[in-house]
Amino acid sequence: MGVLDSLLRRSAPEADHPPHRGYYATHDALDYDDWDERLDRVDYALDAEEKRRRRWWQRDYWLGRRKRWWASHILAAIIGLFILLVAWLAVTAPLSKSLEPIAAPQITLLAADGTPIARNGAITDEPVEVSQLPPHVVEAFLATEDRRFYSHWGVDPRGIARAAFTGTGGGSTITQQLAKFTFLSPERTLTRKAREALIAFWLESWLTKDEILSRYLSNAYFGDNVYGLRAASLHYFYRRPENLKPNQAAMLAGLLQAPSAYAPTKHYARAEKRMRVVVQSMVDAGYITEAEARQMRPPTLDVRARNELPTGTYFADWALPEARELTEQGYSRQTLTTTLDSRLQNIARRVTQNAPLGGAQVALVAMRRNGEVVAMIGGKDYAKSPFNRATQAKRQPGSTFKLFVYLAALRAGWSPQDRIANTEITEGSYRPKNSRGRYSESLTLEEAFAQSSNVAAVRLLGDVGSAKVIATARDLGVTAPLPEGDPSLALGTSTMSLLELTSAYAAIAANEYPVEPHAFARPERGFFANLWDGPSSFSSSTQSEMEQMLRAAINNGTGRAAMLSGPNFGKTGTTQDNRDALFVGYAGDLVVGVWIGNDDNSPLQGGISGGGLPARIWRDFMNSAMNVRGVPSQPKPREQADPGTPIEPLDVPDLGDIPLGDGNSRLRIREGEAVLSTEIDGIPVDISVGDQGVAVDEAAIEEARRRVDERRFEARNRREESAGSGGAVN
Repeated sequence: MGVLDSLLRRSAPEADHPPHRGYYATHDALDYDDWDERLDRVDYALDAEEKRRRRWWQRDYWLGRRKRWWASHILAAIIGLFILLVAWLAVTAPLSKSLEPIAAPQITLLAADGTPIARNGAITDEPVEVSQLPPHVVEAFLATEDRRFYSHWGVDPRGIARAAFTGTGGGSTITQQLAKFTFLSPERTLTRKAREALIAFWLESWLTKDEILSRYLSNAYFGDNVYGLRAASLHYFYRRPENLKPNQAAMLAGLLQAPSAYAPTKHYARAEKRMRVVVQSMVDAGYITEAEARQMRPPTLDVRARNELPTGTYFADWALPEARELTEQGYSRQTLTTTLDSRLQNIARRVTQNAPLGGAQVALVAMRRNGEVVAMIGGKDYAKSPFNRATQAKRQPGSTFKLFVYLAALRAGWSPQDRIANTEITEGSYRPKNSRGRYSESLTLEEAFAQSSNVAAVRLLGDVGSAKVIATARDLGVTAPLPEGDPSLALGTSTMSLLELTSAYAAIAANEYPVEPHAFARPERGFFANLWDGPSSFSSSTQSEMEQMLRAAINNGTGRAAMLSGPNFGKTGTTQDNRDALFVGYAGDLVVGVWIGNDDNSPLQGGISGGGLPARIWRDFMNSAMNVRGVPSQPKPREQADPGTPIEPLDVPDLGDIPLGDGNSRLRIREGEAVLSTEIDGIPVDISVGDQGVAVDEAAIEEARRRVDERRFEARNRREESAGSGGAVN
């Protein structure tokens, strides 16, 4: 069998050996490519396992990444960052913001009788639509501001490079300028420029070119406090922008580079020179020919709306924030009627001017019992110091604060006839003194209040508790800091404004609290509104007892100088070293507070006290004001047409500037000479009458004649223009 097996093995063909895994074969059938691929898979698996064990913050975690991996992740990061930027711009730069005026539109405030008292804010008008403007108007702005506006995507690299190479221009496109003055601050930083470029791309993505240009022209500043092309066109040429002539459009386009420096009303020669630059830019851009440029003459101004009126008074500055809240945000100008009574304001101005103040300042606030402010003096002269000492100054109220101490005692069950010690305080760290060292064994509360006893007020504060006194002051609308547990609180050492203090006294007069001072009439509250969330009131006995003490302070106490023929109520106040002197009181429907002091908080010269000059000013105001019938209160702030008449400078000590009937003429008194300022066909002319007779500016008259001839010539040309230039405004 062994031999047979041997023969069979020799005759049988040799079978191929299959490749053996796990070792190198020595026969010729080895597949090297397959073997390399297997080894690569093993290496990759080992690397993956090793990386899996590493943490992302370790350096080795990031080494060895393939280029494809880095490219895909960088692209994903860029896309994610772009999405975040889009979301951020949607929140911080909403498109609707570019439709809002960049400056608060002009508001004219009227007194309750319709007398204009102040005009504040920018001159704006309705937005323009590029599609409705003549081509030469749009071309004038494109030629000088952004020639490639319709071909770039918000940022113009060629414009930036040209600006960097030539050193002229800022390289900003119209879209970037819109982004800058609509969404960003005027700071010059790389961060702002980067945001400006991002917002420009954002605007270009969501708005059409015409929409961007329309919003830009509707918000741009043109000097003279004028914003927007429509307002500028009406202001400088009294024409609608849809009817602007080429030379007028060129001059307006030139103003954008430096509006204040080129404003033609003040710097016509500069504006004309700048207009020539714009015209040449239009030639270079191919909008007009050289021949057309040579024929273009400087335009004649037609400024009819003179704005030589006060932009503020003490009352107007205080009322303006409330006026802004009452008006809708938009481009149109607003005219609102306030609660100010021009007759009472004039009385307040007269009595404060006639007071022997020396170098001291004075403030006066008069309001109705419901909080309607009808007169306000914030200082001796608004033109010299617009700081409002009636609303902005925080000064110590002195003994006028005792109102809250005694009212808290009455609410706690005390009576005006209850007695309190009036002896000198000799114990403790705080030892106040009575004025002129006047002490007695005891006083009734009424007597202590009338005589303004300091020691009695401090003792009463201690008996009632400072917490109850502070709570009473808060009920009456006082928001100033009031330290609890401080005995000096009873003597008015905490600071507050005169307006705040006067409003608290109005709450006693009205028997309703708190009384909120306001500059615009408010509708009366309905029965259910009062029932649900109406003002609070004192008990009839508490209010009558407090009035009993307030009247005693005038009839029998420190406020005798304020006595009137009829019922009147009030309290004097004088701070340490006579730094502040006050009198606050009411009679009839008027509640009035008067303050005298120095801005540097130094003692008043002559030892002025609350029972002296402030009480006399209060009395003089009341004696005149009580004879003035109040203007009927309006149910809500009235919005009406601007009467166009000059504003009465109710806070200016010396008028010397009398408006005449047509609104464009004024009579000025200057050093014994009367000067009548008027206009002849838009040309200001002064006629002087003095010791030398009548003097007339002949050059101005000649200029007026020349302008009349020019307008006659223009009138003939205007007949040939398209319809739509008729009416009062072209």
